[in-house]
Amino acid sequence: MKAVFLIKNGAAATAFEIREIPVPVPGRDQVLVKVEAFGLNFADVMARNGMYKEAPPLPAVLGYDVAGSVVATGEGVTNVKTGDRVTAMTRFGGYAEFAVTDAHGTAVIPPDLAAATATALATQYCTAYFAAAEMVNLFPGDKVLVHSGAGGVGTALLQYAKHKQCELFSTAGTEDKLLHLKAMGVHHPINYVSHDFEEAIKKITGGKGVDVIFDAVGGKSVKKGFRALASAGRIVCYGAADLTDKNLFGKVKTALGFGIYHPAMFMMASKSMIGINMLRIADDHPRVLQRCLESVVKLTQQGIFIPAPAKIFPVTEIANAHEYLEKRKNIGKVAVKW
Repeated sequence: MKAVFLIKNGAAATAFEIREIPVPVPGRDQVLVKVEAFGLNFADVMARNGMYKEAPPLPAVLGYDVAGSVVATGEGVTNVKTGDRVTAMTRFGGYAEFAVTDAHGTAVIPPDLAAATATALATQYCTAYFAAAEMVNLFPGDKVLVHSGAGGVGTALLQYAKHKQCELFSTAGTEDKLLHLKAMGVHHPINYVSHDFEEAIKKITGGKGVDVIFDAVGGKSVKKGFRALASAGRIVCYGAADLTDKNLFGKVKTALGFGIYHPAMFMMASKSMIGINMLRIADDHPRVLQRCLESVVKLTQQGIFIPAPAKIFPVTEIANAHEYLEKRKNIGKVAVKW
């Protein structure tokens, strides 16, 4: 089979190579998926840039989510069977014609759901569901800020918060993305390039702040967000996109920008901070992952989750796909097809 290898860190144009390798064999509790499409996530960009410590040593096959058909199952698998069309979260190895993954990270998808679009359900929508449904509770009327709302996880978070009848705030950096946010039902789109989101929130809320913030940016965005929380507010951090495209000094500055916190700060202000790494959840709590993924598929069938049509690249343009995502041109998922 063919697989896309990350052979060196740095610019996308010279980072990848397509190689022939044997088709993997599923072990106990694993499934083998013939991949129709695989998805890109910002963690892929960070891994390519040598900034993701969870990534395997080079040369490596990246990839956290795929969609396709089950062609073989290992011993003990009961939730899917050969022939099922599925979406699956992969612990790397997704950039390939065939991918092996844990059965707990696999769920059957509707036959009319496009494979490229279905890749969004595994990592992005599972992250959103875990963050919004399992790590915090959203209630009608809650003021919820979603950073990067036009992206994959951001879109899922907004759709779930809208379903929960929350008042929606979201940030984006271009006018077309702000229009997209309005079309999604965001009450308060904020251009983070021309406006300070912390000040915008204080103005809109009369200084009270928001109840929940979902932050994939990192750095000073977290510190500013913590200040923008109302009492009993929660900030959920699930990424650090602000670390990309920076030299060592810039990375250190961004890391320091997160701020320094003490438990007394949380108690006195009655605020909470939560961190999420879905790969760690997949490794340590596979049944939690399965519960989230099955819930995501159910909410998709109910029309609550509506993944945006994916931006699709052929596998020969893997470098272009990475650059497209890295420059934040996407609205929704970026996917690659064989």
